Order: sequence, then structure tokens, then C-alpha cells
Amino acid sequence: MTPSENRGNHGNHVPVVIVGAGPAGLTLGNILRAGGIHCVILECETRAFIEQRPRAGVIEEWAVRGLDRRGLAKHLLARAERHTACEFRFEGERHPFPYGELTGSHHFVYPQPLLVTDLVREYAEVRGGDIRFAVRDVQPHDIDTDHPSVSYTCPGTGRREILRCDFVAGCDGARGAIRAALPADRIRVARHDYGIGWLALLAQAPPSADRVLFGMHPDGFAGQMPRSPDVTRYYLQCPPGDDPDGWSDERVWDQLRRRLAADGAAPLVQGPLIEKRVLDMHDYVVEPMRHGRLFLAGDAAHLVAPIAAKGMNLALHDAFLLGDALTAHVHGAPDAEGLLRGYSQACLRRVWDYQEFSQWLSELYHGTATGDPFRTGTTLARLRRLFTSRHAAAAFAEQYLGAADRY
Repeated sequence: MTPSENRGNHGNHVPVVIVGAGPAGLTLGNILRAGGIHCVILECETRAFIEQRPRAGVIEEWAVRGLDRRGLAKHLLARAERHTACEFRFEGERHPFPYGELTGSHHFVYPQPLLVTDLVREYAEVRGGDIRFAVRDVQPHDIDTDHPSVSYTCPGTGRREILRCDFVAGCDGARGAIRAALPADRIRVARHDYGIGWLALLAQAPPSADRVLFGMHPDGFAGQMPRSPDVTRYYLQCPPGDDPDGWSDERVWDQLRRRLAADGAAPLVQGPLIEKRVLDMHDYVVEPMRHGRLFLAGDAAHLVAPIAAKGMNLALHDAFLLGDALTAHVHGAPDAEGLLRGYSQACLRRVWDYQEFSQWLSELYHGTATGDPFRTGTTLARLRRLFTSRHAAAAFAEQYLGAADRY
């Protein structure tokens, strides 16, 4: 019997049903299993798909420590790269930014598909968790009662199945079934559109520098984000809704060279482009993140544009808080109800801080490409301040690393 077929002896009742097998859902499932709590993860994609889907790769140090405390970071700590500096390029010059020296902290670079693979293996094969892939038509029911449930269509039989539960965790992303099923009058969705796009590129080529690069150029922003010794993520600012087919490989590399050019910089290492897609830059926050017996986590509750590389970190933060609260509740801990009641507020304090930083950083990245001389001047002033004021640099580094003492 495979892990995805392991149903245990719990009938059709389970304490927690988790919808979505991304970082939030899988981390939550692993925390519950470590606490001896039975749960079921429902995922609409196949295991092969989620373990190969290209996504984020920057994980903040506090998030890795949280994974490690829960026994979920063994492979990450052995294989991830540690980054202690990034580099800004503007006005044709290089400006290294050693945030590790300023804070004593660092980033880990570990592609999300590798983390997902680790978490699936730990949940299904080590901790004996129940995960059901390729399900269809997931729907929550009776979330305002003490007896919620989740129904879905089984891919093998085509039959509707129903899982009765105590709690539902919606971790299935921005377009998932759980958030879509919530009545519009029960939630507030705060949204911000930047009015720009990023052409997201994955190159089968080693990074051209051993750090993240940010290029601020009148033609638009460009970024290099190392993913592995052989694969590099690049971004190019473009109009929102732009057609990626209009970006030939030659045009891509020409613009990357132009926007990342700086005196003394090594030439870009070119390679085949194995992904091209346009991301329209926007943010949203769903409030509250709890509705009766249903809790939202990760992108189902909030999206931070990749401008600040915060999305996966917020998903992990949600999972830590929700996993600890549900574990406390199931085991009858005296503070359990307070943890559940405070879940949404505790998550949203960090969410809104990261959203504010993303907005600030967007002006830093994109201000020189607006064609507005005033915004160009103020953007360059902000950039120069990072390299002339230790206080400004330290404040930026704290936000860049998510290293504030409290939120």
C-alpha cells in the first residue's frame, strides 16, 4: 500500500483536513503528525508535478530554524547555499551590500521544489501521513459548525468522497477551492497592483555572480537570483500582460546584459532559457484568516509579489503558528483556545510588515524606469543612502532578512 493509499483506521472522520500540498500545507501536516495527530492532505495536482514546479528559492534564517526545530530541515541544511550579501547595480557601478556583516544573519537559497520533495517524503514516508493526490472538485462544508467536512472527487473511482473533521486548513493558494468557497461578505480582500510586469526566466546556466543582483536601469529593473550551481533565475521588468513569446532568447540576454552592466562586473554566463512567463506584480491580503473551523494559510490568505522574495517565508510562518495552535487544541493545552483565536492577528502582523517592505522595495527597483525625473532623483537618493548611512543600511537589512525582534 502506497502512502497516498494509506487511510488508517479512522473511517471518514479525521481531526484536520488540509487542502493543498505546498510549503504551508506540507509543513502543517508534518507538525500535526509529529504531535501524533491524524490528518489528511488533499492536493489537486500529482506528486510529480508539485515536486517539479518551479517557484521561490530564498528562505529566511528564522524560517529555516523553525523547520529545523521541527525536524524538517535535514536536507536543506546539508544542501542549501548560504548568502550573506547582495549587490545593487545602478548608474553603471557595483554596490555590494553585506547584510550578513550588518546583522549577523543570512539567507538560505534552496529551491522550493526541493523543499516540497523533502516535506512530502517526510510526511508520507517517514511520519505515515495520508496524502491524496490529483483529487478534483474540493469543497468545504459547514465550517461555521462544530462538525465541518470536506468533499472531493476521487481520481481513481470518480466517486464523491467526504471527510468529516474538526478543522479545515485552506493551503491551496490564490486560485484554490477553499478561499473561493468563502462568502464574499465574510472576508475583506485588500489588493494592490503595481502596474508593472516581470518576465520570469529560468536559465540552464551557472550564476554570473555568487549573490543576488539587483539592476536599476532606465530601461527597467533586472535581477539575478541564483538557484543552484547550474540553474539561475532572472527577472526583467516589462509591461503587465506582456507576451513572453515576444521575448526571444537574443532579446532577453541583450536586455539582461544592458540592465545589469556595471564597471568591473563579470560577463553574464548564458545558457538555454527553460522557462519564460510574465508575472503581473500585485499583492493581496485576506482578512481575517479564520472563519469558524476553517483557517487560511499561505497564498490562500495573502500574496506578496516576488519583489521582496517573501511569499514562501510567510507560508512557513503561517504553518508554524497554525500547527502549534491545532496541536495544543487536540492535546487539551490550557492556552489552546487563545492560540486559535489569535492565529489570524499573529500572522497578519508579519504579513502587513512584509507587504509594506515590498512596496518600498518596488520604488527602489522601478523608480528609475518611470521616465519621471523627480522619481528618478528620489530613487537614486534612497539607493545612495543605503551606502552612506549605516543606520539606513541596518534598517534595510533587518527588513530584507525578516529579522525584527517582533512584529
